[in-house]
Amino acid sequence: MTHRPLQGIKVLDFGRFIAGPFCAAILADFGADVIRVEPVEGGNDRIVTPLGEDLDGATYLPMNRNKRSLAMDLGSPESREILARLIRSADIVVANMPPRALHKLGLDYESLRALKPDIILTSVTAFGGQGPERGSIGFDGTGQAMSGALSLTGRPGQPYRAAVSYVDFSTAMTAALGTLAAVMTRRATGEGQQVEASLLRTALAIMNPILIEEASGVRTRVATENRSPIAGPSDVFATADGWIMVQVIGDDMFERWMQVVGAEDLRGDPRFKDDMARGDNGAVLSERMQAWCTGRSTADCLRLLREKRVPGCPVLSPRQALVEPQNVEGGFFHWFRQPGLDRPLPLVSPLVELSLMAPSPPRSAPVLGADTRAILREIGFSDEQVADFEQRHLVHAAEPG
Repeated sequence: MTHRPLQGIKVLDFGRFIAGPFCAAILADFGADVIRVEPVEGGNDRIVTPLGEDLDGATYLPMNRNKRSLAMDLGSPESREILARLIRSADIVVANMPPRALHKLGLDYESLRALKPDIILTSVTAFGGQGPERGSIGFDGTGQAMSGALSLTGRPGQPYRAAVSYVDFSTAMTAALGTLAAVMTRRATGEGQQVEASLLRTALAIMNPILIEEASGVRTRVATENRSPIAGPSDVFATADGWIMVQVIGDDMFERWMQVVGAEDLRGDPRFKDDMARGDNGAVLSERMQAWCTGRSTADCLRLLREKRVPGCPVLSPRQALVEPQNVEGGFFHWFRQPGLDRPLPLVSPLVELSLMAPSPPRSAPVLGADTRAILREIGFSDEQVADFEQRHLVHAAEPG
């Protein structure tokens, strides 16, 4: 028997872009009925990383899998009753916007509690609820920059932003975890609560070991390109036909690495006595490793490393990642068809597997207003009222087909 932990839980997702919507998508993966609520003209995040004219973007699709779509005019006073009924029917509200915007829309915790006393509000902001920037807007790069991480990425004197939005995605995951904890609390006590996450808090948590190191006065880190500062050799190396990533951590692994590359002369050298020393002197080890890789193919390098159980992997382009055997045969991708495109697209869902929850193919992200009529009927509006809302442009409903 399949058990979906959040079966019967209704979530209203007012999120945009990544942190809020991805949090709600994780809840949907666990069985929650997630309703994406967006403006009648569609949210701005639908067209991020566009796949073609009049097509939803590559960012929208994975963030909004397994959801239903309700398009309504949130700013109109005439829509207040629609919103109120929605909230009374819901268990969780997810929103990533500044407190002022939440209050303006009536989505702040006190306003929600007045309508549904046991509601759970999961809010995500850029800077958190305290401090001089608490009401300011920010994105993934804000967290990277203000946590100190961006200054350590790239080359000394030239900070580099990480190419992927790791702060947004990590914040979404922590928000989902907090929401699950709030659901457990409500089941035990009957009480709702507000779950607050922020991009900056998440980014600082990821940077915490380095911040502790800095505060201790032991050392100040600087950018080391792809080289790890805490072990070695740990770097990216060019082969005869590509690139590989090698990460050597621990004395036993370093011993095996020396055997692979013929570097036994380094044994006993005080510069490489432990991981920290090897990190501090990583440039020397990287040079030695690069000399070994030069002239060898990626396949040969990886074969020889793996024979001695030294971790190594190819550095893949996005195109190569789509066909990498481990990625394909590992069961990570669910391929789906998106209207308007002539080739299938990969969706990574769910993020974790539960042994009591049988896997099922995720549903594609909904077109704008795909479920508007059905949702309004579910919360008690008649067909005539729904038709009236459409005529007055209070809501938008996609035509079936």
